[in-house]
This record gives sequence, C-alpha cells and structure tokens, in this order.
Amino acid sequence: MEYIILLIVMSIAIWITARLLPGADINGFVTAIPVAIVLTIFNVLLKPLLVFLTIPFTIITFGLFLFIINGLIIWWVSRLVTGFNIKSFGWAIVFSLLLSIIQSVLETVIY
Repeated sequence: MEYIILLIVMSIAIWITARLLPGADINGFVTAIPVAIVLTIFNVLLKPLLVFLTIPFTIITFGLFLFIINGLIIWWVSRLVTGFNIKSFGWAIVFSLLLSIIQSVLETVIY
C-alpha cells in the first residue's frame, strides 16, 4: 500500500513540475503515472550503474555531476513515454531539481 501512495505522490509531483516549467510538457495527470513508473525503474536499475561508472567525475565535481545523471535519466524518460516531453537537456536538469523539491514537500505533508 505504501508503494502505491509513493507512486501517486511522485505522479502528482511530476504533473506539478511539468505544469510549472515552460520547458516541460505533459498531456495530463494520467500521463504522469507511467512517467513515474518508468522513472522509478530507471532510478532503481540505471542510476546506480551510472553513478558507479562516473565516480571519478562525481569526485572531481564534488558531487555536482549527479545533477547531470539525474537530468540524463529524466531526458531518457521523456523520450520513452508518449505525452511527456522535455524540450532540452538543460530543462531536464531543472526538471529533476524542481521535482526533487516538490516531491520532498509532498512526502513531508503526507507523512
């Protein structure tokens, strides 16, 4: 049950973020649900591998390279899920930052 609540919270956060940013387009809340599912799968499977492979860059940039990895994952999700579009890689990085903030606020309110 908790996973379903987290999925709904993430979907709401994705929908709000896409509505706030001019560089992101989403068809509606129904589209945010598959975006949240694909994003979760990518974060579980791909992100640890990318973080491991880029440890030297992450150390050199004092962890700032993780923003690039997050943006890359958002960019890939936008290319895979129909109805969700990020206009550029820069917007993907901004989207990931704002998504993290909104999701944290929503989880704090709910829990």
